[in-house]
Amino acid sequence: MIESPAAPEGAARSLPDSVASRLSSGKAALGVVGLGYVGLPLAVRAAGRGVSVLGFDIDPGVVDGVNRGRSHISDLTDEEVADARGSGGLEATAEMARLGECDAISICVPTPLSRTRDPDIAHILAASEAVAASLGTEQLIVLESTTYPGTTREVVLPILRRGGLEPGRDFFLCFSPERVDPGNRTWKIGNTPKLIGGVTEACTAVGAAFYSRFVDEMVTVSSAEAAELAKILENAFRAVNIGLVNEMALIADRLGLNIWEVIDAAATKPFGFMKFSPGPGLGGHCLPVDPHYLAWKMRTMDYRTRFIDMASEINAEMPAFVAGKVREALNGAGRPVKGSRVLILGVAYKKDVGDVRESPATAILELLAKDGAEVLYHDPYVPEWAARDDLTLRSSPLSDDLFATTDVAVIVTDHTSFDFERIYRESRVLVDARNATARVTAGMAGEPPRRWIVKS
Repeated sequence: MIESPAAPEGAARSLPDSVASRLSSGKAALGVVGLGYVGLPLAVRAAGRGVSVLGFDIDPGVVDGVNRGRSHISDLTDEEVADARGSGGLEATAEMARLGECDAISICVPTPLSRTRDPDIAHILAASEAVAASLGTEQLIVLESTTYPGTTREVVLPILRRGGLEPGRDFFLCFSPERVDPGNRTWKIGNTPKLIGGVTEACTAVGAAFYSRFVDEMVTVSSAEAAELAKILENAFRAVNIGLVNEMALIADRLGLNIWEVIDAAATKPFGFMKFSPGPGLGGHCLPVDPHYLAWKMRTMDYRTRFIDMASEINAEMPAFVAGKVREALNGAGRPVKGSRVLILGVAYKKDVGDVRESPATAILELLAKDGAEVLYHDPYVPEWAARDDLTLRSSPLSDDLFATTDVAVIVTDHTSFDFERIYRESRVLVDARNATARVTAGMAGEPPRRWIVKS
């Protein structure tokens, strides 16, 4: 049950209630700007709950694919998109002028970092301009793209107000952060509690009422800024804790200890400890990127985000640490890095997805290639990998011959489909950055207990 915040005093008192009632009915249409990892699952979920959805994307291939019932992201099958299309609830278009047909609009565009690690909100600006061009009275606009606190009010709102319309009276503006976890089969858009905060109380009430049509639980906060900061806190929490455990991995390595054994021991404490695991570095669009939005914002206010900055530095060092372990493993086998063939197993940033954005595999490849190694890769989710602007590789099929002609294999992403027993058996030298071979090597006489270098 959603409790709607009180409406403003005066003539507008009944408007939020009437708009909320209309938007929560079966007649309201949703526009989703950006049909990527966030927008398309949102559109499919809403369409599955009977909402008429018009998806907008600047990529003609995406638009055509969705209209043909095809999915271009790993979290949705072609069947799910086709079902959303077949029900008549989902249509894709590149015509931004059609935004005027929508009662509610969710902006789900990318928010990358610039080369100087500053926020790049060009896509938010472009989407806001498109919405403003056809903004009508009683429309609900919701920004879902992760960004720094203040973006909704300080950037999006001024663009939407140019025509003289006012938020909470003529239209309704909120921030509701996406909480998509690619590859997660349990928590999806529908059953993950959804935060929402508006630029006015009336905006919050209207936004919560609409989203409740296709989201099981809505959580309202006092402002758009609170929702923006809550999203960054979620990801900064993970980034900082991963940074801590990665530093512990570096420490354990210098002490000659097995970090995974140490973590498992600490995790037996039933309170006051949350288990995080080390790895080759952070990847994806969220963890390596989102905390920098807050760091940038606070620099403009003469404040340094010390935990976030330090965690970012440590996490960024992990690809170099893994590359160092590859060099060490090759040296132990009597081979130099130069001229060696290195097989990277898994180049996606996390297991069971095909997303290579910010993947640590890229940095590992660059470091080893710089030393003269020939780098190959295998990833069942990534058939082709644009590792650099000037280098595109194709996934090599796993075969006995591939292992036999490769000097070292490196597990960077522990996809569920990998046969780690075979990988251990066939690899001449093996570096495991995910502890994926722990069960294979457990109890083996003479084998090192779960170290980065598993076999050399």
